[in-house]
Amino acid sequence: MRLENKVAFVSGGARGMGAAEAKMFAREGAKVVIGDVLDDVGRQTEAEINELGGECLYVHLDVSSEESWTSAIAETVSRFGKLDILVNNAGVVSRVMLEDLSVAEWDRVMNINAKGVFLGTKAAIPEMRKAGGGSIINISSISGIAGQSYVAAAYNASKGAVRIFTKSAAIQYASEGIRVNSVHPGPIDTPMTAVRQGDAEAQAESIARIPIGRTGIPDDVAYGVLYLASDESSFVTGSELVIDGGYLAQ
Repeated sequence: MRLENKVAFVSGGARGMGAAEAKMFAREGAKVVIGDVLDDVGRQTEAEINELGGECLYVHLDVSSEESWTSAIAETVSRFGKLDILVNNAGVVSRVMLEDLSVAEWDRVMNINAKGVFLGTKAAIPEMRKAGGGSIINISSISGIAGQSYVAAAYNASKGAVRIFTKSAAIQYASEGIRVNSVHPGPIDTPMTAVRQGDAEAQAESIARIPIGRTGIPDDVAYGVLYLASDESSFVTGSELVIDGGYLAQ
């Protein structure tokens, strides 16, 4: 088991990529806490993991709230004794183009996608220091590396912020054994991208941009996150793992 005796926290873990990561972590021996605002779905995911023999706790988490993060990490340590792994997975999309973008929409996207990563990292570091080190994996996007005409500027900006924040944190905490890396998925079929999946033309356009010829599934990303969470990646920090079917290679 690649995560035996590890304790992991996954934000946005109720469904989609976060749930896939949490389930994979549990199968690999980790005790897992999932935080989300989708309480009913989160408790269902918690139950599924526990019914399959894993150890999982669901907590309500608003990633844009420092108090909520403090409470969630405290509950994690109270239940499982420590924290080794944090996956800052929670995020939202925006489909509002620049000239139509309101300040409120900009703030909504940045508060969850960028501020949420900052607050999660800030809350986790003291507990990882106590544990003797840890691994933080921040879910960015290919939109954090390259601009796209069909992607909202707020989303590009938020994911770009995650990318460079990751590198800064990695440098600052490497000497303490705390690794920080970012993951950059391409188009992945999740509940968050259901609008695109339900539009045959939009889905076909998305697939046409991907050399491998298909959109990804949550496990495609979860396997990469698992590697970064495990001790197999002990010499990897400040890196960006692109999982996009070849999109950015063009």
